[in-house]
Amino acid sequence: MKVWRIQSFGIDQLVLADLPRPRPGRGEVLVKVHAVSLNYRDLLMVRGHYNPKMQLPRIPCSDGTGEVVEVGDEVNDVAVGQRVAGIFMQHWLDGAPTAETSRGALGGDVDGMLAEYVVLQQSGVVPIPKHLSYAEAATLPCAGVTAWNALEHATHVKPGDVVVIQGTGGVSIFALQFAKLAGATVIGTSSSDEKLARAKTLGLDAGLNYRQSPEWAKWVQQQTGNRGADLIVEVGGAGTFSQSLQAVRFGGTVAQIGVLSQSEQPLPIPLILHRQVRVQGVYVGSRAHFEAMNRAITASSTRPMVDRIYAFDEAREALKTMEKGLHFGKIVIQVVA
Repeated sequence: MKVWRIQSFGIDQLVLADLPRPRPGRGEVLVKVHAVSLNYRDLLMVRGHYNPKMQLPRIPCSDGTGEVVEVGDEVNDVAVGQRVAGIFMQHWLDGAPTAETSRGALGGDVDGMLAEYVVLQQSGVVPIPKHLSYAEAATLPCAGVTAWNALEHATHVKPGDVVVIQGTGGVSIFALQFAKLAGATVIGTSSSDEKLARAKTLGLDAGLNYRQSPEWAKWVQQQTGNRGADLIVEVGGAGTFSQSLQAVRFGGTVAQIGVLSQSEQPLPIPLILHRQVRVQGVYVGSRAHFEAMNRAITASSTRPMVDRIYAFDEAREALKTMEKGLHFGKIVIQVVA
């Protein structure tokens, strides 16, 4: 079978290799991979910026879907022919995260999904919504579950709440879709007026180009009558964190997800204290979160936003597109044509 492997760090160092097709052992399933989606984490992994000490070679990419083509002994919950997705953290099935359950993340701690076949534990896969294609469902394991966790567990978004999204990448677009399902008002920022216009077709209530108005917290306050937002889906990192704290309401929540930008400014502790802000780190979620999200997606017939699809042998080109940041929603690599 063909697999992409990180032999040494760098996009151009990715190697398309031939390996023996694996066989599932006890409690394991063999998945014929149909589609893989990219996350910013995958790009950092390939470049060596996420974990420079990661043991190589490593098959990258946490998110993928496919068909179960073989099962090992004592597999009772998964059947041949099922359409499934791998869960991001193979050991976090339910409950609160722990050091132990946070290990085993695909495409980092262990080999990922950018291969023609993968072997996973039966507990490490979930059925995908029937109305979604393999490509659409491949966007769910990291970006989808992260957004779901931010809206349903970091805080419980309800009708009338105001949610702020940053940019139009995978997590932010899922957060927009899920927040609208919950009846919330969603406002957001982007560096592109064109992307903001596209987001409005998905329900974005108001948008601001942060390159033209970098002090976007003032705009959020204006949009909310100086109350502030109930939830900030914070994907920017240190470079946007101060603005998020100025934009959130007293007693509101900042769901800290991304590390896209850096800042030399000190952490604004007084804003957290005086506004009594809840800052909740969100690192994807559990299998139970994934299943709950899938139920909501099925009930609402929600479809993920797939921006571009690349062929399997174009994996390097797909990562370079991710690097440029020009996509809207998700980038997918089609493994099976």
